[in-house]
Amino acid sequence: MPDIVVMFFLLGVVAGLARSDLKIPKAAYDTLSLLLMLTIGLKGGMALHGHLRWSMLPELLMVTILGIIIPLAVYPILRRLVRLPQADSASIAAHYGSVSAGTFAVTIAYAESLNMRIGPEVTLYLALLELPAIVTGILIFRRVNTDRSGSTEGMWHEALTSRGVILLAGGVVIGLLYGPLQGAAVTDLFTHAFKAVLALFLLEMGLTVSETLRPIPWHRWKVLLFALVMPTILAMPGLLTGLLLGLPDGSTLVLAALTASASYIAAPAAIRNAIADADIGLAMMASLGVTFPFNVIVGIHLYHQILLAL
Repeated sequence: MPDIVVMFFLLGVVAGLARSDLKIPKAAYDTLSLLLMLTIGLKGGMALHGHLRWSMLPELLMVTILGIIIPLAVYPILRRLVRLPQADSASIAAHYGSVSAGTFAVTIAYAESLNMRIGPEVTLYLALLELPAIVTGILIFRRVNTDRSGSTEGMWHEALTSRGVILLAGGVVIGLLYGPLQGAAVTDLFTHAFKAVLALFLLEMGLTVSETLRPIPWHRWKVLLFALVMPTILAMPGLLTGLLLGLPDGSTLVLAALTASASYIAAPAAIRNAIADADIGLAMMASLGVTFPFNVIVGIHLYHQILLAL
């Protein structure tokens, strides 16, 4: 049986496909996403409390390099095989180099349910993959586009000050400073409700996915195929990096799931302003409509099985 939180995602998909009147109010969704990002940050910060050390630096540097390499590798595939325009290729490359906080949360829940060992620094992977990937995607576009349409003005501001990054980074700092004991009066409220918040968040994601793919845009079959095949391919650098660095099995699985994921929160906001010609709806269809459900329903378990085989 899949983790119970995945069933809430499937419930949302079924309700959406059945054209149910089930809706999550926007204010409620905003609150859920706020709580999810803040809780992820707090959990990571508390895990790092008393365990932050210089020996983590090579690991964190390697993760950052992955955030640069993945968009560089994905861009030519989108241009030559999927045959997308430069703007859309750079946009989707940035989305796929970046990461999904929802996938991260589901992977953490999956790993914890199996008592897998997770390093305290895994929350930092989110920022270390997301920020370089967004900037790399924008720079790719500026490098190949002779017209220089779009602008990098403010791209660092967009990437660094988005709601998700602020909540994640702030949660990490607060959790790191106070730890699981000193901050318990506040942090216990968030951490104990983590799975419940994640379940409701995934319910909304299921509803959104059903809307994104209704009707299925078959004329974009190359993009749909790309979004379905690439997660398993992109999980390999994460798995191999984790094995090379000797990370705990849970940390390696989290890294693989993140490199296999694609952003649907931070990247769209940054790319929309930096690459004016990019079709953000196309990137969202791929990342949220196909790749996210693949990872949540099939991918995380698949990457775990590959990890066990390796």
